[in-house]
Amino acid sequence: MGRVRILLAALAAAGLAACGEAPAPKPAAKGEGFKTAAVELRDVELTTTAEAVMEAVRQSTVSAQISGRIVDLRFDVGDYVKKGEVILRIDERSATRALEASEAQVLEAQAALANARAQFERSKQLLAQKFISQAALDQAEATYKAAQARVAALVAGAGQAATERSFATVLAPYSGVVSARHVELGEMAAPGRPLMTGFDPSTLRVVANVPQAQVAAIQAGGKARIEVPSLGRWVDVKAMTIVPAADPRTHTTRVRLELPADVRGVYPGVYARAHFVIGKAPRLLVPRAAVVRRSEVTAVYVVDEQGRARLRQIRLGSAGDEASVEVLAGLKPGERVALEPVKAGMTLPGA
Repeated sequence: MGRVRILLAALAAAGLAACGEAPAPKPAAKGEGFKTAAVELRDVELTTTAEAVMEAVRQSTVSAQISGRIVDLRFDVGDYVKKGEVILRIDERSATRALEASEAQVLEAQAALANARAQFERSKQLLAQKFISQAALDQAEATYKAAQARVAALVAGAGQAATERSFATVLAPYSGVVSARHVELGEMAAPGRPLMTGFDPSTLRVVANVPQAQVAAIQAGGKARIEVPSLGRWVDVKAMTIVPAADPRTHTTRVRLELPADVRGVYPGVYARAHFVIGKAPRLLVPRAAVVRRSEVTAVYVVDEQGRARLRQIRLGSAGDEASVEVLAGLKPGERVALEPVKAGMTLPGA
């Protein structure tokens, strides 16, 4: 009986030991699971940077040309309007009544003109028969010409009244986006009162103020790129215009940079940076994706020949582009850095 108990105890201990032992996982090879890239020394374009702002080449505010209550408001802020579409309508009843009165006056003047013409023709016949004097004929001719002038004036007045009535329907002068609406439905419009403001998104440009000392270098380079921090995008400039005038207070010169028509997601007033090319020089570059920022520390994970990743602090410069950035200290040409810093950090001991 004692032997059985000893045997059962031994089996139980062996079973517990077997349950507690698990095969140790095979360690993953160091450097696997993340991509790397080499630190390169190559010629890059040297640039000078200036703060800039987006503006629309075509931006306008549509104002009322007649008085009246706004009875139809078809668009709001952010809506896209095609050229010739009706933006809003103003009550045209008053303008219609004025047009009807002008047309009635034209009919009256035309009747008076017909009578004056007939009187003039009769006067010429009577003069030929020696029944009236030359003075009477001259009077009839003057009356006839005055009637002609009155008809011409009233026809012009009727045309003006028709034009005034057409102002009740406000049309879009060009295709664009509504950026501001200054009135509400039911409000009174008056001549000169702003109604809506819009801009053409296909005609955008960037305006930057640069120091006068850099104008010559910028003009010699003739090339620039725009960085839009809010979108994380870089855009090539289509054309550059240096305004031939300087601000006497800030001693800066305005530079206009035209953007391509296919740029989306930007609108007037958006902050941007203008990078003007002023030359070329060799610079040590590292991919931006490899850079890690922790509080005030800027670093990269350097991968050695055995595939081990080590965090190394670096100091960045201002040269580069949207894919690479200049390294001033901390790296040497040919060293490899991890393009996926998070995965590289997980391979460190204790991670």
